[in-house]
Amino acid sequence: MPPHSPDIDEPAGEPAARRKAARGPRPKKLATIARHGRLKRSSPVATGLKILASTLAVALVSGGIVAGIALWDVAATVKPGVALVDAQGETVTDLPAIGAYPGGVNLLIVGSDSRAGQDPVFGDAEEETGNLNDVTMLVHISEDHSNATVVSFPRDMFVSIPSCPDPTGGSFDSMSRQKINTSLSYGGLACTALTVSQLTGLEIPFAAEVQFSGVMAMSTALGGVTVCVADPIEDEYTNTFLSAGEHTLEGYEALQFLRTRHGVGDGSDLSRISNQQVFLSAMMQQVKSAETLTNPAILYSLAKAAAQNMQLSDSLTSLDTMIAIAMTLREVDLSNIAFVQYPNEAVEGGVEPIDDAATALFAALANDQPIQLTGATGAGAVANPADPAPAGPAEGADAGADPAATAPPADAADTSAGAVVLPSSVQGQTADQRTCSRGRTLENQ
Repeated sequence: MPPHSPDIDEPAGEPAARRKAARGPRPKKLATIARHGRLKRSSPVATGLKILASTLAVALVSGGIVAGIALWDVAATVKPGVALVDAQGETVTDLPAIGAYPGGVNLLIVGSDSRAGQDPVFGDAEEETGNLNDVTMLVHISEDHSNATVVSFPRDMFVSIPSCPDPTGGSFDSMSRQKINTSLSYGGLACTALTVSQLTGLEIPFAAEVQFSGVMAMSTALGGVTVCVADPIEDEYTNTFLSAGEHTLEGYEALQFLRTRHGVGDGSDLSRISNQQVFLSAMMQQVKSAETLTNPAILYSLAKAAAQNMQLSDSLTSLDTMIAIAMTLREVDLSNIAFVQYPNEAVEGGVEPIDDAATALFAALANDQPIQLTGATGAGAVANPADPAPAGPAEGADAGADPAATAPPADAADTSAGAVVLPSSVQGQTADQRTCSRGRTLENQ
């Protein structure tokens, strides 16, 4: 079992009760105005056209008002942004439009374990909170919008942390070897962005930090996400107990599913990453099939959830930028969206990067080339039992890999021209690949 550092997983409680919406006063009836004199007759067709025109006018005007109120409402909830800096210490400003961004879009998403400002169900904010980036994901969208890759960084991976700006002034010293999930506590979101940029060689102009409530709000805005569970998940730490089969998760349940590690795979953070990728791929399949990104109501709900519950970089506080990135993802086919785990190997007290594999991965992203996975999905995921079994392990797959982990589909070689074939140490799956969580019961923990 890969080593990992302990994290704080608390038994769940009941979420706070929803407040009932207050009813406003009923509108008064308008008095009827009497008309006198003879009215000119209208033909049924003319009358119908007038009614139709009036209805359309009302719909357009009221729709514009609603849209304006919605945008103002979201804009009013956006928190002050975080200034990102590049490797030279210069503030990232004057960003070009998303469609013209050189080298594509690089967006960092950080999940903080801080309990500050969260529901008491997650623990005492003063006693149990930290400020660690236990989830660190880099989203890369190619410049031509033909492919996208989401890279998850193991929280216990040892990396070097560069000198980071101190939010109160000055800067922090660089460190040669620390776990990547400490970067947030050293210098905030800007420090994590600098650390990932140094590790990957990619400039990161966009970043967002989300806490527990944000994950809950966004899954609820989507109406829940349906995931497949191959074996029962039993986790007393997050109070997650799911039977084998399909489950639609939203809000608190979705968050706890993403947090569980004791209940999946071998109980490690690496298993948790592959379990999170089961959720992410199911979410993308659902978003695409339901045309979520063309539904203004859902887009508004997502934007508001992000604005209320995320700490955004200055470059992301603009609503049109957030929506533009979402619309850019809309153009990418599911088969060209890959969820991968940063290649790593076990060392004492954690894991460390596999440099050759990482170099191949990020060279492909820097050149906007599609990637082809040959590694397994990871210990926390298995193939959907409802799908035909793959013909066998992919060529070049690690013979010592967990046999329960899913190999790529048998037709994985049928990729677009120019795809970079990655070594098997890069694990993950594509968004169109149907996978299930590999559960772990209490008696096996």
